[in-house]
Amino acid sequence: MVKKLILLKDVEKLGKSGDIITAKDGYARNYLFPKGLALLATDQNVKAAEANKKQEAEALEKERQEAQGLAEVISRVSCTIAVEAGKDDKLFGSVTAIDIHNALEAEGVSVDKKKIELKEHISQIGIYQIPIKLHPEVVATLKLWVVKK
Repeated sequence: MVKKLILLKDVEKLGKSGDIITAKDGYARNYLFPKGLALLATDQNVKAAEANKKQEAEALEKERQEAQGLAEVISRVSCTIAVEAGKDDKLFGSVTAIDIHNALEAEGVSVDKKKIELKEHISQIGIYQIPIKLHPEVVATLKLWVVKK
């Protein structure tokens, strides 16, 4: 016998949270229900799931709007990091995501250092465009000047 269910959490190869799916009785009874992954799709549960999905969508949109605002601020900021350099403008050491994070903090912009997408450490003096992923849909670009002390 096949049952209609509402997923409470994302289940690989089955669906995402809030989706209404059909599953066999044994699979639902022995796996989905005991692990708290699904509920039976009654009228009351469907209404609750739809309301919950709507709230999550609104929260995600608000988060995206905040990230968009921060991206605009970051695009207007230009950070400068002064470092020791030797011949051929080669740095002693390198500029890392932590250094960029600290430079942003000095400019009054707070960003998690894990969101700074630095493919490799900077080891030359120059001007760099650093991508900062603030949200899955929003990526800001920071203009970074690495200069000699």
